[in-house]
Amino acid sequence: MLFSILLIAAFIFISIKASPREREEDVHIHGAGQIGLLAAVALFGVDYFTSYFYATGEMMHALHPYGLQRYGYLTAGVISLANLTFGLLYIYSLGIFNQGGGSYTASMRYLSPGLSLVVAVVLIQDYVLTIVVSALSGGDQLLSILNMYGKYWWLHFLIGASLASVTYYLTIRGRGESARVVFTLLGVFFFLSITMGIGLLLAHLKGVPAIPMTSEPEPVTLGQALYHMLTASMKGMVALSGLEAMSDGIQFVKNEDAGIIQWGKRRLPRLKSLWEFYSGKAGIGRIVQTSFLFYGGITTYFLSYFAIRFDVFDGTLGRTLVGNLAFIGFSEIPGGVILFWAYQILAVLLLAAASMTAFQDLQATAWRDVAIGEIPEVVVYRNPQGTFTRSVTAGYIVAVLLMLLVRGRTSVAVPFYGVGVFMPITVMGLAIRKHILLNFTGRARFWGNLGTSFATALAALVFVGQIVGKWTEGGWIVLISFSILVLGAYALLLSPIGYREPTQIYRIVREKARVRGSMASIVEWQSLRMQEYRHALLVGITRFFELFGVRRPLRYEPAPTPAGDYEHAVASDQPETPSLLAPYLNPKSEPKLGGSPKETEPPQDS
Repeated sequence: MLFSILLIAAFIFISIKASPREREEDVHIHGAGQIGLLAAVALFGVDYFTSYFYATGEMMHALHPYGLQRYGYLTAGVISLANLTFGLLYIYSLGIFNQGGGSYTASMRYLSPGLSLVVAVVLIQDYVLTIVVSALSGGDQLLSILNMYGKYWWLHFLIGASLASVTYYLTIRGRGESARVVFTLLGVFFFLSITMGIGLLLAHLKGVPAIPMTSEPEPVTLGQALYHMLTASMKGMVALSGLEAMSDGIQFVKNEDAGIIQWGKRRLPRLKSLWEFYSGKAGIGRIVQTSFLFYGGITTYFLSYFAIRFDVFDGTLGRTLVGNLAFIGFSEIPGGVILFWAYQILAVLLLAAASMTAFQDLQATAWRDVAIGEIPEVVVYRNPQGTFTRSVTAGYIVAVLLMLLVRGRTSVAVPFYGVGVFMPITVMGLAIRKHILLNFTGRARFWGNLGTSFATALAALVFVGQIVGKWTEGGWIVLISFSILVLGAYALLLSPIGYREPTQIYRIVREKARVRGSMASIVEWQSLRMQEYRHALLVGITRFFELFGVRRPLRYEPAPTPAGDYEHAVASDQPETPSLLAPYLNPKSEPKLGGSPKETEPPQDS
């Protein structure tokens, strides 16, 4: 027992020492809430890293009831291919869209404002459901300690809501403190997972028997088996939202080289092209996303192998798949009971912390949605620590309500969460493909077009497969909810809430969100483009009704300010670069008969 306590203490000490610290002077250099590599790994990687606790469990749960678990290696291979393909796509995209916004910005630049509006809605849905799934999964791991997984829905809900409340509180306090806490937890998770792996290997070598089967598998035909394998693959891919999360959140990253890149440039100048590829804030994002290329595949194979070896899955002995493997693995280590409890409690904390990725990306997306006219202006408020508190609060409230609606069941929320991941990835693939066709020639154009076309087709296939594979679990409801969200987004844009004129856009971006440089210019350009699109829709609706003899004037609004060319709008990345809206903020008044009216001084206080 003493050995296990000392081991945990050592893991915690090392992780705390390695965790990032926000220096006071950085606030003046980078602005409130800007983070470096270690903090980015923590805040934008934790959602992906903690998929370890539920993605493989969901995948194997789709196979095990039918005796198909031996095919888990095939579905894990599909997941590995998807990780590699989409990871490379997003790593490349950060060189083009390195100011944040992900597929939202990409679609606005290369595709259409209408598609960008749909992506904006889907991303908000995705981030809110990330909070739901992460918090409820944390509750599942906590109840696994007591062999109560799957019992008492109200207990699952209360635990999930409590975990979401804790991460909401940490997010409100600022990115520096949040990153340090999450990085420490990830460090302990890394060390304990290696320890568990050693224990599982020892159990295998000692010939520890598999858990006896409690029920016979259901018979299936070949077609049904293929369907369940498709379902399993779709369920195991839900964690790919981490790619879009980093692409969205790059706006909160410091524009400087990470420490390892600075070291490489000094010590290994021969690898100059490699260091340049990973330089600046885009480089920090690429380092985080590079870890995504192999992590999902490695952990899925690892858990699948031992799940099949010991015949344990979600629900076996009242535990989750990871809970069962942790119990077996740590039983081979001195003081294993304490290690098992520590690992499960750590899983609870990490899954709760995964919500912070969603909270960060809600901030990154919501203020942009306000600027384009999709959300009321009142939502934008940025506190001195750099946190957009109102969007975080709104997301937290909606997430808790959804937890109640699904009655605390993670498996009910997963279909809605998974579908929202792959529509933005599909759009990103289309945008990168168009970028390559416009800017490259020869072999680079051919191979770039081939690679992006494959990534786009795969993402579209997975997007459809998420709905088909989860049809009986709520996939059909996803189609309805998706349609309602898109129609609601268009209704808001066309309503008076959606109208934005240059002064209002400037106020939202530069004064309320406190954003400068090319990122501010991009959002200003996006806002003007969306207003052009809004005006075109209103004109189209008016002309449509005229076909039936209904003639009504367009709203009493001036023609939208022209957005102009994207490259011209973001020509400079310097904070002092004037806003592209500057010419429209103080228009010169037209001369009037008799000259300007006389001005009187305000009365003096007596």
